[in-house]
Amino acid sequence: MSERAIARLSGALADALAHDVTDAHVVRSTELHCSVRPAAVPALARLLRSEFAAELLFMAAADRRADRAGFEIHYLFAAERQAWLLHATALVPADTPEISSLATFCYPASRFEREIYDLFGIAAPGHPDPRPLVRHAFWPADYFPLRKDAVPRDFTDDGRAFPFTEVGGEGVYEIPVGPVHAGIIEPGHFRFSVVGETIIDMKSRLYFTHKGTEKLFEGRDPAAGVELAERISGDTTVGHALAFCQAVEAATGTDVPDRARHLRVVLLEMERLYNHVGDFGMIANDTGYAVAHSHCFRIRERLLRLNKSLTGSRLMRGAIVVGGVRTDLPAGLDLAVELDAAIRDFDEIVGLTLENTLVLDRLDGTGRLTTPTARDHGVLGYVARASGIDIDARRDHPFAAYDRLSFRVPVHETGDVKARTLVRVEEARESVKLIRQAVERMPAGPLSAPVRELPAFHPAFSLVEGWRGTIVHWVMGGPDGRLWRVKVMDPSFLNWRPLSYALLKNIVPDFPLCNKSFNQSYSGNDL
Repeated sequence: MSERAIARLSGALADALAHDVTDAHVVRSTELHCSVRPAAVPALARLLRSEFAAELLFMAAADRRADRAGFEIHYLFAAERQAWLLHATALVPADTPEISSLATFCYPASRFEREIYDLFGIAAPGHPDPRPLVRHAFWPADYFPLRKDAVPRDFTDDGRAFPFTEVGGEGVYEIPVGPVHAGIIEPGHFRFSVVGETIIDMKSRLYFTHKGTEKLFEGRDPAAGVELAERISGDTTVGHALAFCQAVEAATGTDVPDRARHLRVVLLEMERLYNHVGDFGMIANDTGYAVAHSHCFRIRERLLRLNKSLTGSRLMRGAIVVGGVRTDLPAGLDLAVELDAAIRDFDEIVGLTLENTLVLDRLDGTGRLTTPTARDHGVLGYVARASGIDIDARRDHPFAAYDRLSFRVPVHETGDVKARTLVRVEEARESVKLIRQAVERMPAGPLSAPVRELPAFHPAFSLVEGWRGTIVHWVMGGPDGRLWRVKVMDPSFLNWRPLSYALLKNIVPDFPLCNKSFNQSYSGNDL
């Protein structure tokens, strides 16, 4: 199927954009790579949408001034329920670092273009919202940290307030929340415009946790990049480590052994399971049903201890390595029995919670994200599936051993907190089934394969359906076999903004409930 689609796509590019798209070639059987003139990118995007129902998933910039006299912008396009992807590369001259903006055509491009300007100084003239995204007000205007010649500088915060647009009108007032919150939580500032208790607008300010992660990847040996990938977002250790390793494996042509592929499924689903169980409890807690929260965290603790039995780490750090996995299933551990007991326990709590009318009254209809709004924003993961968008990289772009396993992708239509809660519950049950299948069908064999040197300037990428949604890691090696550029997209990068739309016409006390039902990562968003 993907071979026919790629052949049709290649023909369409040759017919419609013959002088603008060059060097089209198939990579790894499901990817079509090509070069594109920067000015022709909007035409390419229109063609992909109209003829192939494909949309922009990801953008990355790379500083190639040392060898190509310019910067590169890489675009990744994908279509729902289709296994092929288009990777297009545009060379941007160093003396005029500008690209044609896709922001008014595709909202995700708006986010990527703002990020690219903040970190590389590559402008997108015509962008409708050129405000800084990553950079805070005290960054020097000429400082672009991901350029190869960027020199670390001392920053001084002069204390100026962030220029939020002030609200006006009779009866309208503002409620600022954060960035410092009660409890152990990362920083984020939310500013509500309210009439009575009804939210008419919410503006968020994130990027208080910028760590320079992508800069820290530069110059590392690929094997040493795994520990950094694991720490992009602490609750997504396996998801990010697997995405990074798969990108390196794609670039080096590494064939991961079948046993390791099945073990990777086990680890990724264990991560999905403990997070969904914990989230269900937190959502119930925000309705005032504290008993469900207590029991879910009891079950979550049981799963974290099981993680440690499997890998030696509660968060499963160190379990995924480039080329495979580090450890096998421990002898004497009956994983199926342990998980069956945990999911029965969880199902009992779910039943009690969803039979409670006071809980259901809070969940039903609250924080609705409509399907058109979700599509416009390119949302991913359980947020998308709760709003009627049937996407899942495990099925649509199979990795690890998912193409050999059977599972159902839960999809709900209402887009409210209830739908996001039910998707989590159903995915937790599917995770247990997937783990059982992976263990039963796991072949004998080695746990890892040798990895060749990372080739210079031949980018590769990986998609992984983490527990929050699709994670993308894009890697490029340098002339010394070390990492030249790594670009990461956590699903939170696209899912944070739609929270503002889900809150419209809700009351202020429902913000914690809506926010928890999205549960996006601050750290994963702000690299």
